Amino acid sequence: MRAAEAALMAGLPEGALMQRAAAGLAGACAGLLGRVYGARVVLLVGGGANGGDALYAGARLARRGAGVSAVPLGARIHQGGLDALVRAGGRVADDPFAVLARADLVLDGITGIGGRGGLRPDAVPVVRASRASGAVVVAVDLPSGVDADTGAVDGEAVRADATVTFGAYKPGLLVDPAREYAGAVRLVDIGLGDLLPTPELEALQHADVARLLPVPAAESDKYRRGVVGVVAGSARYPGAAVLAVAGALRGGAGAVRYVGPAGDAVLARYPETLVHPGPPGRAGRVQAWVIGPGLADTPGVEDVLASDVPVLVDADGLRPLDPAAVRARPAPTVLTPHAGEAAALLGTAREDVEARRLEAVRELAGRYGATVLLKGSTTLVADPDPDVPVRVNPTGTPWLATAGSGDVLSGLTGSLLAAGLAPRDAASTAAYLHGLAARRAARGAPLTAHEVAEALPGAWRDAAGAPRAGLDGGPAGTEGGAGRRPPGS
Repeated sequence: MRAAEAALMAGLPEGALMQRAAAGLAGACAGLLGRVYGARVVLLVGGGANGGDALYAGARLARRGAGVSAVPLGARIHQGGLDALVRAGGRVADDPFAVLARADLVLDGITGIGGRGGLRPDAVPVVRASRASGAVVVAVDLPSGVDADTGAVDGEAVRADATVTFGAYKPGLLVDPAREYAGAVRLVDIGLGDLLPTPELEALQHADVARLLPVPAAESDKYRRGVVGVVAGSARYPGAAVLAVAGALRGGAGAVRYVGPAGDAVLARYPETLVHPGPPGRAGRVQAWVIGPGLADTPGVEDVLASDVPVLVDADGLRPLDPAAVRARPAPTVLTPHAGEAAALLGTAREDVEARRLEAVRELAGRYGATVLLKGSTTLVADPDPDVPVRVNPTGTPWLATAGSGDVLSGLTGSLLAAGLAPRDAASTAAYLHGLAARRAARGAPLTAHEVAEALPGAWRDAAGAPRAGLDGGPAGTEGGAGRRPPGS
């Protein structure tokens, strides 16, 4: 972002880029306030460009009749922005806590994309007072105290109701735990265009998913559409097999071949399934395998890994996984761990994975030479090639944290693999549909994994109905678009 902004500023009058950002910021704040005249606005101002953005935006609001007070938090503040604020009728607060107690809106311009390690101690009581005031808190570019590059939050940080970001989405706005601090995110176009490099992170939208979904041709039969094999379930966990098959049946493949001890349970629910007792190598030809959900101690992992088709490994299948064996496979592998399973694979603590999800998914993909879908509050999909952007899933609901939902996701992803999608596309498309289906099924209430599977056809139709155009709009929970580029940075 710094490089792109510097290149753009070289061809613009001095201060023009900051004025663009301030105009978009002031417009967003005016929309949140509803009525600007008479509103009380407090600017928390650090020493960097974010502080300047806040001051210039405050000056615009002051000219529209808002009472604007600046609270300096740092040894220096942007002088041009401060002068503009004072000329417009704003002021520097004598008592920050007094103005915060009466504020309608607080602008967080303390730190920007270079901030590391949480808020400085002198800023903490002011930020706490802003939250206690009941005012709407708007972060400038990203909440102060979060890591823009990784989404980590090391120490105290601003919890914003909304974030107005400039030029491109920052990873920290899309990846937990920082995402939870950002609130609703709005992107302001400041004209960076083709100056932006290949993004580190991207999020699919409906139009992207519509392009990727498999569509049968007139001459297609069930075998041409692909057969997915599912090795799941056990005497202890027969339901995992049923749920994995449920996801697979709704994922675009022409047939589902189940292998394992839960055949009776699978057939009772889904009689269209092709059932074989095993081992997988004798079950018949498939175009992709799914192995692991509810597997317990049932064998089959080595047999499946020895195949020459794409393989998805989940849950119990991840426990005996050897990185060398995965890397040596002639066909792609997709791993779908949650944070605890990822921690076991990496030899670290679950808390470390949850605090640095982006780093963890990249490390796993590199270590195993596999596409990795890291499940959780932020679902990430990483390619084994470190130069390929990580995908963050923009759909879902907290109600999706329910037993068996991961089994449905595994079956769905495996079916998309069998239908011919590349591993990264299959994993990110499945996560998108899975999250969309959960939203449809939940509607603000608890749901079961089976209900998620039942809602998948509706989610598929929603996404498939989108225009098959280029990337459009921002991630769910955001406003604005990213031009022709994938949203990201």
